[in-house]
Amino acid sequence: MDTLPTVTALVVTWNGRELLIPCLESLAAQTLPHQVVVVDNASTDGTSEMIRTRFPTVQVVQNRTNRGFAGGAEDGLRMVDTPFVALLNNDAVAEPTWLQHLTEAMDRHPEAAAVTSRMLLAGVTPPTMNNAGVVLLDDGYGADRGLGQDAGSFDEEAEVFGFSGGAALLRVAAVRSVGGFPAPFFLYYEDTDTSWRLRRAGWQVRYEPTAVVHHQHSASSDQSSPSFAYWNERNRLLMHVRCAAAGRAVAVWLRFLVTTASLAARRLVGGPPPPAHQQRVLLRARAFAGAVRLLPWALLSRRRPLSPR
Repeated sequence: MDTLPTVTALVVTWNGRELLIPCLESLAAQTLPHQVVVVDNASTDGTSEMIRTRFPTVQVVQNRTNRGFAGGAEDGLRMVDTPFVALLNNDAVAEPTWLQHLTEAMDRHPEAAAVTSRMLLAGVTPPTMNNAGVVLLDDGYGADRGLGQDAGSFDEEAEVFGFSGGAALLRVAAVRSVGGFPAPFFLYYEDTDTSWRLRRAGWQVRYEPTAVVHHQHSASSDQSSPSFAYWNERNRLLMHVRCAAAGRAVAVWLRFLVTTASLAARRLVGGPPPPAHQQRVLLRARAFAGAVRLLPWALLSRRRPLSPR
């Protein structure tokens, strides 16, 4: 009698048909039996049709609107009926033993709710890190652990602050117990937010160097774009409301306002516009207004009890 899979691989995509093909091929080549769910965020490039033709065993959730990675991941999570869910970016390719090594790491660490992967920058020689977990910086920003560094420097497993939503294995019950993925975030910081809430509930997040994926960094989103800056700034503010101690959350919001006022003052006296979008006053004002609109939701979810492990 065949053993039922314990892992569902979850991929969220939007108009990424050609990127998705090698991603799904890499999942089909995994050594560990698993299920696959793809959430198609209202793609118009024939993504769903391609999946049904080329990958008939893959379950497709076809959204009527683009709900971003955060909303798509939450939609996919509702469909998962296995103990573990593996997140994989549509622009990433997993090595054949990826899922096997993730589940083995999870078995070794019952205290962990998430195991994050060794994400390498695709096509870069010598092997270079994209992500070995997420770190939370003193200024409240999340960052890719190891980005741009020699991959050989990250050969040891470790406890880390957060997992990367681009390639990680999660305990489904643990994620659901802390409220699932924050769908209103749309894009970015949803993994750091979920990691923080898991840690508050008493779980660990681990990094597993033998679980390898190759990621086309920024292939599915432009990290130099105004929209990237907007979602990052807005969601960082919301994450602190949901997860941080009250004093730290207030300090992050006040620092954001002070920095924005300082940038505005420089522009009033004729200073040149800053090169980075996240330093532009109008974009920061939009991000702050967006965070204020979602503040009641963030405060309500902050008060939501987190189930201890």
